[in-house]
Amino acid sequence: MVLTNGPINRLVCSLALGLALLAPKAFAEGLVLNTANTYPRTAPDGSGFQDLIMKEAFRRIGVAVRIVQLPSERSLLNADAGIDDGVFVRVEGLSTLYPHLLMVPEPISAFEFAVFTRNPRLAVRDWQSLKPYHVGIITGWKILEKNIVGTRSLEMANNDESLFRLLQSSRVDLVVFDRLQGRAYLQKHNLRSVRILTPLLAKKDMFLYLHERHRGLIPPLTKALREMKADGSYQKLIDSVLVESQ
Repeated sequence: MVLTNGPINRLVCSLALGLALLAPKAFAEGLVLNTANTYPRTAPDGSGFQDLIMKEAFRRIGVAVRIVQLPSERSLLNADAGIDDGVFVRVEGLSTLYPHLLMVPEPISAFEFAVFTRNPRLAVRDWQSLKPYHVGIITGWKILEKNIVGTRSLEMANNDESLFRLLQSSRVDLVVFDRLQGRAYLQKHNLRSVRILTPLLAKKDMFLYLHERHRGLIPPLTKALREMKADGSYQKLIDSVLVESQ
């Protein structure tokens, strides 16, 4: 049946046009996720294991994603303002600080927060034992900003390079960073004078946050991540990067 140019046809066309205009541009062109992590978790070419996990989880729900790297605090601000569609991976509870961000409740990975130092005699066991020292951390790592207080000094860095530069130049006694990313940095730059202390300060599950306009994606993404863990593809993606990087 051929529709005429009558009122009904004009109404149908108007509704279709309205729906097209309302459809999120991101779904047509892909969502933009940002991250402040480094290799082996993320990489500029998208080859980090967290990059691969994100791409596969979104592929399973039929949504393309593009990943960009930003400084830690800027990544949160951009996602909360809706400039980007989401941010990964971040500690639980950030919605209280960034109210437009909603957490996808299935962890993407876990961070092991460790102390890196050039002082072979230095010993720490918990957050409180950091107080006698000059400490360096990355701006925007909220768990560190919350727990590292009352130290002799606290130096803030924008990224891993500037963080370890603080340590190499003796501006700080120690830095606190993710063990996995920190170990990769030491290997890449052959920093044999820096040691990673034990025990860890903390080990925390880390999550993807989406801007609130994408709240409808949270249930299917949660399901996709859980299915990836159940069918083994989640661990295979991690192993494909970590085995190669060793």
